[in-house]
Parts: sequence; structure tokens; C-alpha cells
Amino acid sequence: MREGNSALFELEVPLPDTLLTAQAQRLVGFRARYERMHQNLRLLIDKDGLEAWSKKYYRRHIALIDSLLDRYPLVVFHGDVGTGKTATAEAAANALAEELGKDAMLFKLSTQVRGSGNVGEMSTLINQAFEIVGKVAGKAKLSFLIIDEADSLAASRSGNQSHHEDKVAVNTLIQKIDDVRRFSGRVLVILCTNRFDALDAAILRRVAYDEEFCRPDDAERRELFNLDCEGLGLTASVIDELVELTGPQGPHKLGFTFSDIRTRLLPEALAHAYPSRKIDHGDLIKAVSRVTPSPSVETTEPRK
Repeated sequence: MREGNSALFELEVPLPDTLLTAQAQRLVGFRARYERMHQNLRLLIDKDGLEAWSKKYYRRHIALIDSLLDRYPLVVFHGDVGTGKTATAEAAANALAEELGKDAMLFKLSTQVRGSGNVGEMSTLINQAFEIVGKVAGKAKLSFLIIDEADSLAASRSGNQSHHEDKVAVNTLIQKIDDVRRFSGRVLVILCTNRFDALDAAILRRVAYDEEFCRPDDAERRELFNLDCEGLGLTASVIDELVELTGPQGPHKLGFTFSDIRTRLLPEALAHAYPSRKIDHGDLIKAVSRVTPSPSVETTEPRK
């Protein structure tokens, strides 16, 4: 099942999943990022592997294993909109399940979990979601729970703008994160957010690993153009020009994000040519002039 079967989840996918594997192959920079962070992620969910390592090299269960398993199974991916946080979370969960050779389930929490504003509704929905995730983990499977736009559920409770229902929901989320430690590494929660500093302090204290997602550099934008423009007959010099034009610009020195290029710039170029001719160099240059980089959260909202 790929789509969630209730308002609780946008996505419910048994892992490993062939579509997510294909998605990872088109996710620019994923392999290098995964190689950098996957060992830290494994330490949070691979209890059997840790036990085997301890017995192999120390011939007993060492105390460090208990310390590792006592950590909160909480990871945060943070950075600007369109930098691949959620897609990377999905692909990483899939790669981990495949690497460990274990049955697993990926859940992506629906934004509808915020409810309709009724008293206690948000907390009830969060409880229900974690209950389902826990049932899967209780069957000796791995459960990955992705919470996108996490700042909408886990924002700081200290501000005057924080409503009572929001504070209660954050309390519930913290309690659920505390509770999943009892599964001894069979549940991993991944928060994705554009506003890392907006997360509640108690959430931040529980984070075992965080990964920052920056806007793509020249090499990553070149890889993206080469990948998505394959077959268009563009020369290397044209690709170089596109890389330069989509780099940091303006007073805030903002470059294009992955989604700026894939969902806005390239479709804009295609719109100039379709349906009567091929895409040419001029179409791409016009598209660059018409599309501007997405604003950064940190340029529109002050850090707290």
C-alpha cells in the first residue's frame, strides 16, 4: 500500500520498495549523503547488529550498547524548502531496510493530523498514529515514521503565539517519542523541517542525529541538469551556463533549489517549446529569467 488508508498517514509503504529505490537513483547527492550518515542511523535501529559487534570484538555485551539504546530514536532533517529533505528521508529508510535485510514499514504522517481545531483532537490523532507505528514494531519489524513540516507539530511552547492546543500536542509528541524507546531500535522517527530553530527545546534535546540540507552547489546543479536534460542535445557549455545562472544571486545570494529547477525552471522551458518544436538554448535562458529562486525561510523570518 503506497497511500495511507486513513487521515493519519499520507503514505504507508512496506520496505524495501522498488519505487523508492528508483527515486533514490534520481535524487541528486543522495548516495554521498547516505554514505555519510547511514552508520549514525544504523546505531539507532540495529540492535542485533550492535550485539553481534560487541560479542565479536569484546566477547561480551559491553555497557556502551546500553547507552546507545537509551538514546531517543529521533532524527531531524532540516534546511530550506526544496532541498530534498523528505525525499531523502524516504529513500534513506528504504536503503536502511534493504541494508539490514529486515521487513519494515514506512509511515509518513499526514498534515491532517493537526485536526480541525476541536479540543484534544490533535493529541488524539498523534496518539493513534504512534499506536499504529508501535503495533508494526511490536511484530518484530522496523517502523520508520516521517513527520514532514515538523515545526507545525513540534513548535516551541514558550512563545506567546503558541496556543493551548499546540502546547498539548507538543507534549503528546514528546511523550510518544519517549515511549518508542521501549522498542529497542525497531522504531525511527524522522522530523523534516524548514525551521529548525522553531522546534521546541525539549524536542531538540532528544535529537540523536541531525542533518542539514543546503541548496545545491555547482556540482549538484550540474548533475541535476545532466540527469533531467538527457536526450535534449544540450552541449556542455550550455549546461555550464545554466549552472552559473542558477547559482547564488541577489542580495541574499540565494541559488536555485532542486525543486526550483525540477518543478519550475524546466517545465517553464518546456512550455516555450511544446507542442510544436524541440527545447532549445533560448527556451532555457528565458526560463531562468522568468523563474526566481525560492525565498529562504531565514531571510523571511528572524531566528529565535
